[in-house]
Amino acid sequence: MKQDIIAIFDIGKTNKKILLFDKQLKLVYQNERKIDEVLDEDGFSCDDLPLVEEWILEEIHQLSLSKDYNLKAVNFATYGATLIYLDKDGKRLTPAYNYLKPMPEDVLAGFYQKYGGIEEFSRKTASPALGMLNSGLQILWLKKHKPEVFNQVSSILHLPQYFYFLVSKQITSELTSIGCHTAMWDFDNNCYHAWLENEKIQLPVPAANDEATELIVNDQKIQVGIGIHDSSSSLVPYLKGSSDPFILISTGTWCIFMNPFNDEPLTAEQLEEDSLCYISTRQKQVKSSRLFMGHIHDVNSQRIADHFSENSDYYKSIEANELFVNKRFRNPMFFKDGINEDYIDSSVDLSIFKSAEEAYHQLVIDITYLALQSLKLVIPQNDTTSSVYVTGGFARNTIFLRLLATLLRGKTLYTSEVDNATAFGAAITLWNKAFTGKEPILDLGLKKIEAFK
Repeated sequence: MKQDIIAIFDIGKTNKKILLFDKQLKLVYQNERKIDEVLDEDGFSCDDLPLVEEWILEEIHQLSLSKDYNLKAVNFATYGATLIYLDKDGKRLTPAYNYLKPMPEDVLAGFYQKYGGIEEFSRKTASPALGMLNSGLQILWLKKHKPEVFNQVSSILHLPQYFYFLVSKQITSELTSIGCHTAMWDFDNNCYHAWLENEKIQLPVPAANDEATELIVNDQKIQVGIGIHDSSSSLVPYLKGSSDPFILISTGTWCIFMNPFNDEPLTAEQLEEDSLCYISTRQKQVKSSRLFMGHIHDVNSQRIADHFSENSDYYKSIEANELFVNKRFRNPMFFKDGINEDYIDSSVDLSIFKSAEEAYHQLVIDITYLALQSLKLVIPQNDTTSSVYVTGGFARNTIFLRLLATLLRGKTLYTSEVDNATAFGAAITLWNKAFTGKEPILDLGLKKIEAFK
C-alpha cells in the first residue's frame, strides 16, 4: 500500500533538499542536491535557476508515478531577499539576482529623504538599510539600471512564490517573504508601503500560507502550497506545538532571537542594535534581533586553542564547571570595549588563565552576556513569555545553556531538537490541505536546562 506524503522543497543558498513527511509528520525520506552557482549578465554569482526548476519539476513528476508514495501535497521553503520577474506570458525575465550583489549608490539617491529619512523609513518598514538585502529595493535597481527588462515586467514574485508559480501557474504573494527586511511592508499601517504605488509597482495581494492550488499530475490530485520564507517556516513548529508564549533562539554562525509575542513597534534604537521584525504565518509581527555569536565563538576559541596548543575542537569535550563559573561569573573580560571588526578580542591576555578550560569558560560567560543583551531587545515591557527555546549548535554547549538559564529570571530555558525545522514547518503549514482527521501531536524534543545554584 502506498504511503501518503507531503513533499517539501527546502531551497537554501548552498544546498537544495527534497524531504517527504507522512501523515504523522514523520520524515520518511530526504535527498540533497548541490547545484553550483552560475554568473548573471553582470558577472556576479547567482543560483542556477534553470537547473533548480528542472530538478523540482522532475522530482514532482517522479513522485506522482511512485510505487511507494502517494503524493498529496507539495510546498516550498526558500531563502529570502530574492525576487523573480515575469513578463505578461509568465516567462522569467531575469536570473535570481544575488542579494549580496552591490547596490549602486545612484539607485537610492534621494529615496530615503522622500520618505522621512533613512531612520524613519527603516523603522516603518522594519528593514535596516542593507542594500540588495532589502529585496524591494532591488526593483528600483532593475528599473534604473535595466529599464529594457523592467519595461517588460508584468509580475514580481519572491522566490517561494516563484516555485509555486512554476508548478501551478498562479500568481500570489505572502507575508513571511514580504515582511523579511524587504522595505516593502508598512508595519505601522499593515499594508504595502506607499513608495511602491508611487513608483507604479504592482504586487499581488498577500495570501495566507496555508492556501494551496489543486493540480492534476499524471491523473493524481496534488495540493501545491504557495511557499514560505525559511526563517518563518522554522518558527511554525513552535507556534503550533507550544501552548504558552515563548522566545526562540536559533543558534549557528548567526544567532537569531525571535519573539512572536512582542507587538511593540520597532524603535530606531532597536534598529541601530541590529533588530528588525519578521511576519509569522499567523500574519503577526515577530520582533527579532541577531548576533554573530557562532562566528565570535569560533574565532576566539581558536585563539585559545592556539595559545594552549589544543586541537580546534577542544571545547566540545568541556562540560560546565561550577568552580570556574563561580570564580569568573561577574567579571567579564572579553568584549569589555565592544566587538572588534575582526570579532577577535586580542586585548585579553590569555596567559592569566591556567588552562584552555578556564579560558574557555570565561569566553562563554562573556558570550552569554552578549546573547542576553540581544535577547533583551525582543522582550517588551509587558512580557508574556514564560519559556525560551534554544536550537542549533549552542543547544549542545552546557556552559552557555546553564549560564543563560541562571540569568533568565522568571523564565524556563529548554533545548529543542527539531530536525529539518524549516521543511518541517512548511509541511505543518500544508497538513490540513493534504490530510483529514486529527492533526498529529508535535514533538519538539524539549529538555529543561537547570540553572547554576
